[in-house]
Amino acid sequence: MKNKTNFESMSFNIDLHIIQQYTKLELIAKQVVEGFITGLHKSPFHGFSVEFAEHRLYNSGESTRHVDWKLYGRTDKLFLKRYEEETNLRCQLVIDASSSMYFPEIDYNSDKFNKLKFSIYAAAAIMNLLKKQRDAVGLSIFSDKLDVHTPSKSSTVHHKFLYHELEKLINLPNVNTSTFAIKSLHTIAESVHKRSLVIIFSDMMENTGSHDELFSALQHLKHNKHEVILFHTIDKDKEVDFNFENRPYQFIDLESGEEVKLHPNEIKESYIEQIRTQTNQLKLKCLQYGIEFVEVDINEGFHHVLLAYLIKRKKMQ
Repeated sequence: MKNKTNFESMSFNIDLHIIQQYTKLELIAKQVVEGFITGLHKSPFHGFSVEFAEHRLYNSGESTRHVDWKLYGRTDKLFLKRYEEETNLRCQLVIDASSSMYFPEIDYNSDKFNKLKFSIYAAAAIMNLLKKQRDAVGLSIFSDKLDVHTPSKSSTVHHKFLYHELEKLINLPNVNTSTFAIKSLHTIAESVHKRSLVIIFSDMMENTGSHDELFSALQHLKHNKHEVILFHTIDKDKEVDFNFENRPYQFIDLESGEEVKLHPNEIKESYIEQIRTQTNQLKLKCLQYGIEFVEVDINEGFHHVLLAYLIKRKKMQ
């Protein structure tokens, strides 16, 4: 494979047998989730990491047949072991793979992230959590069209296929593609029939003059009572705060290839105001439609993403 991760820098301690069982992306996702769960033990959310994985709280009057007594000894709380038929969440992971998501330019052999690589890793980590919970997961990837769209399944073979599709997205980048989320989101909304959790990773830089059409597509996702989380994926330092050195730059539109030369300080104030206005408008529409809007900075790790998913899933139980 072309894209090689520096495993030493990520402190993996995995034997050869385990490495042969998993793809590289699966290993990274597993490590991310294990670190996240460990962190929950040390946070105000302690207990989540026990309950969400394979247990649920015991309700008075239920049979004690499946009580985890070892867990009771550690927590002084009654939890029942969960089984596959009890966890029937369906989740559709949706990734925007248009060219704007390839910002900033990175060396994929390094541990740096652009918006797309961050989204892929975050989606892979959520897939790992879904697998732990025996839930069904599907994958949709769009740019100027819907490139990948699978139904939600929970089988091991299906998980392997999804990881393969995500790794292809890293290793074979589809550059110079515009964003056309509207049609793709409508297609996804129409094809996901059963009530599902729809999770979107996108910078929402739609290449259209009509934001109303984009908002309509987001609203369509609430059809059939789907729950929706929009992870608004951004590089806050550059795309929001516009922190560039005080010198001339040549900016290139990653989707159209259009180039412009300018001095960042000359437009910084107006740029920040325009971005703030657009983001606030998006937040307001998501609030109106009952869509969970979560702003995600690619420079701040995956904890915020996984915790938002976990809280949403708990609300759906």
